[in-house]
Amino acid sequence: MSSLATPTVPTDPAVLTDGILRLKRERGAVLLAHYYQEAEIQDLADFVGDSLELARAAQRAEAGVIAFCGVRFMAEVAKILNPKATVLLPDLEAGCSLEESCQPEDFARWRAEHPDHIALTYINCSAAVKALSDVIVTSSSAETIINQLPRGQKILFAPDRHLGAYLARKTGREMELWPGTCVVHEQFSEKALVELKIDHPDAVVLAHPECPEAILARADHVGSTSSILREVQRNRATKLLIATEPGIIHQMEKLAPGKTFIGVPGGSGECACNTCPYMKRNTLEKLYLCLRDGRPELDLPEELRIAAERPLRRMLEMTSPASPSPSGD
Repeated sequence: MSSLATPTVPTDPAVLTDGILRLKRERGAVLLAHYYQEAEIQDLADFVGDSLELARAAQRAEAGVIAFCGVRFMAEVAKILNPKATVLLPDLEAGCSLEESCQPEDFARWRAEHPDHIALTYINCSAAVKALSDVIVTSSSAETIINQLPRGQKILFAPDRHLGAYLARKTGREMELWPGTCVVHEQFSEKALVELKIDHPDAVVLAHPECPEAILARADHVGSTSSILREVQRNRATKLLIATEPGIIHQMEKLAPGKTFIGVPGGSGECACNTCPYMKRNTLEKLYLCLRDGRPELDLPEELRIAAERPLRRMLEMTSPASPSPSGD
């Protein structure tokens, strides 16, 4: 029997943080994190962003190792766009309710039923669904992409029906919508929001378009996580009600330290159901182990990676500064 003891994980947060930074240097890793991660993980990241920003950051990363603190589909995007990098995900079980709601075989049947439609698919889906799509979109890029499509082009939008319905209203385009929803944004309570507005009449409401229409109708600003962050800095209000995953409030407090941010509760207003259980699977301890052991590693079959890369690159091309102006025909 070996006398070598298995290395232990530090329990002191400061020691754990120092260990993560040391391991990151030793592996030559870049750490990417989504806005919905815990604050201590965001503060360790080399880059924090929304799905579109993280896709671009992964594509640009020159490091041999990408440690991705987000959910599985995001790590897949990093591997798709940067295939030579080793992509590590602290918890491979960090999934997404939208991804789970849209299985590849079901999506393939849906597409086959609408052969004259273009499939615009929200990035919150698996690599297998991306491979069956025409263009991938994010909440910050979707409107720009839709406005480049000919007016007569029929559109399929999956998997978030609330985001799809919002885009249909915003662009005036008819769309066939997949019936999926985000487990976080679906839970926001209109009753709780109304009560908060009564208690804080001077507050403005910022909401993510994955929220149900009843929440969006009461919002002063609707936008992606990045758009919401820009609005936090632009808006003169000093009190803001936030209808998206509360992890983003950490960045808000850093960008606008003189303002007050109140998360809109979900359900009865007494639960934490507006917190993403998948994002929160990533912890400092798991990130430490991930960098120490070089696993779990996210890998994809090359044939699938290439097929999923095409619609992702189309998204990046259609949202680049040189992309064509909106089509009016």
